[in-house]
Amino acid sequence: MENNYFLPSEWYPQSYIQLTWPHAETDWAYMLDEVEACFLQLAKAIASRQPLLLVAPEFPKVLEDFEYKDNLYFVSCPTNDTWARDHSFITLLQDNGTPLLLDFCFNGWGMKFAACKDNLINSRLKDAGVLNGEYINCRNFVLEGGSIESDGEGTLLTTAPCLLAPNRNDTMTKDDIEKYLKERFNLKQVLWIDHGYLAGDDTDSHVDTLARLCPDNTIVYVQCNDTEDEHYTELHAMEEQLKTFRTTDGRPYRLLPLPMAEATFDEEGERLPATYANFLVMNKAVLYPTYNQPENDKQAARILAEAFPGREIVGIDCRALIKQHGSLHCVTMQYPENVKL
Repeated sequence: MENNYFLPSEWYPQSYIQLTWPHAETDWAYMLDEVEACFLQLAKAIASRQPLLLVAPEFPKVLEDFEYKDNLYFVSCPTNDTWARDHSFITLLQDNGTPLLLDFCFNGWGMKFAACKDNLINSRLKDAGVLNGEYINCRNFVLEGGSIESDGEGTLLTTAPCLLAPNRNDTMTKDDIEKYLKERFNLKQVLWIDHGYLAGDDTDSHVDTLARLCPDNTIVYVQCNDTEDEHYTELHAMEEQLKTFRTTDGRPYRLLPLPMAEATFDEEGERLPATYANFLVMNKAVLYPTYNQPENDKQAARILAEAFPGREIVGIDCRALIKQHGSLHCVTMQYPENVKL
C-alpha cells in the first residue's frame, strides 16, 4: 500500500457499529437472558442513532419486533463469542475516502480461548457484500482492536503488556512491532503504556480498559486513589507515565481522570474488570458502561461530557458484560464513513 492512508480516530464520522450477538453456543449460555437484555439496550442505543451491523448464526428472537429495523443490517455467520472489538476489521481510509479493511489474526487473546469461527467473521462479512472497501489480508500479525487507540493524526496509544505478551507476536521485538505498526497504519509515533492492570482482565491489559485518546489532545484514563486497592501501584505508575507523553508537536496531553469502579465480584469471589474507560464514541453520542454505582456512574458521565463536548452521554448497564470479563467497548466496533454500501 502507498502511504496515502490513515487510521481514523473513533470520533471520526462513522457508517456502522458492529455487534456480534451472544447465543446458546457461547460462554454466555448460562446467563443468556441477562446478557441479551444488555445487548438489546445496546442495539437500541446504537440503531436509534446510526446504522447497526449485526452478526450472529441466526437472527436473534429478541429482535423480531425491534423498533429500529430500518437501521439494522444482519449477516448470518458462525461465531465463538461476542467480542467484536477484537475480531472485527480495523479500517483505514485512503486520502480519497476509499476504505481499506484490514483483517488481522485474532487468536483468542494469546490462545486463551477458542477463536476459529470468530477469526473468519471478517472474510464472511466481505463476502456478504455489506462492506465497501479493499480487503487487506494481515493475518500474519495478531492484533486486537481493543489494544490500540488512534487520534487520527498519526499517534497510536497502546500497552506493552498486551502487544508484547506471549502467544501473539512473540517472534518480534518491541522495535519490530513498533516498526510494523508505523508502516501498516502510517503513523508518526507509538506511545507505549508500560503499566496498568485490571483484576479479571483476560486481554493482558488492553488499552481500552485503561486509557483512551480523545479530541483536542486529551487522554481520559482510570485513576485509582485508594492505596489499599490492588490496582493502586500499577494505575498510579500509568498515571505518572501519561504525564510524560507528548503530542507529535511536543505538547503534553490534557489528562482527565475517570473514577475507579468499586470492586465487583463474581459468584466465586473473583474480582471483575469493571472500568469506565470502556466507552464507545458514536457520531453524536458516547455510550458508556454503568455498574449500578450512582456516584461513580455520574462522575464518569461528567468526565466524558468534558472530553466530548456536544455529544450526548448515554449510560448502559454493563454488569452483565463484566461477568465474562469485558464491557461496552469490547463488544462493539465502529466502521468509518464510506464503509456502508
